Amino acid sequence: MCDQEQVARWAKGRLTRRGFGSAAMAVGAAACASNASETTERLNDLSESTVAITTASGTMDGFFVRPIEGVNKPVLLWPDIAGLRESKRAMARRLADEGYAVLVANPYYRDVAGEQFADFADFAGNGGWEKVTPWRAKLDAEAIQSDARAVAGWFAEQPGVDQSAGIGTQGYCMGGPFTVWSVAAHEKFRAAASFHGGGLVRDSDMSPHRMLRENAHYLIAIAQNDDAKDPDSKKEFREAADAVGANAEIEVYAADHGWCVPDSPSYDRAEAERAWTRLLATYSKAL
Repeated sequence: MCDQEQVARWAKGRLTRRGFGSAAMAVGAAACASNASETTERLNDLSESTVAITTASGTMDGFFVRPIEGVNKPVLLWPDIAGLRESKRAMARRLADEGYAVLVANPYYRDVAGEQFADFADFAGNGGWEKVTPWRAKLDAEAIQSDARAVAGWFAEQPGVDQSAGIGTQGYCMGGPFTVWSVAAHEKFRAAASFHGGGLVRDSDMSPHRMLRENAHYLIAIAQNDDAKDPDSKKEFREAADAVGANAEIEVYAADHGWCVPDSPSYDRAEAERAWTRLLATYSKAL
């Protein structure tokens, strides 16, 4: 997963607000609109809002987007380490265009509200790691599961959300394990999609791979450099999934950590599109 040394290299090298930052956002904008004309035509059919959700720990804020018409299957999106920002909102809009009601949660709401970094360049170049470290320390399995239960209850009260459908959840980097914990927290969650997620297999009773459900679907998309550092984790996750009879698609992608996120220095459009296709297939089957 993303680590402090890697972020420091990005900050010193190709990550600058003038260099990587502007270039990555330009690429990201194109990627998020890879449906180009369809996405542009449908944006006015989407309802967007900033929401506040009561949890056991306070008030979680987030970005909520859904089609104006009809009822739509709900999805909880857990951001990566840089948190809620425009690239995540763009990803949510694209998923909403496919007919989903998408909540992008602010995982750091216990400490701060709203966007803290404009993009990943801002995070990496302006002390983001040091800033979020104490916030991340609070995001253990119990905290995330409590948040997931609150989100499930919130979805149940929202107009335009299909109450007969299961809830999907997807996460990136640190958000990867959050998806598995969310599914374990509430029966309405039916699918967990982890993209370059870290810590899916750990030496703990609360390790995500020890909390799988037989009736849930899991999409575990692994970065090639993460796999090179820890090649056994995918095998242990597979064994755990098979042991409970869970439907799990586990694959190492030919791209590095962060490849799915448009404003990441490792963004790989071709592999991101392939992961996107698998995400839609998973939700179509599971929800």
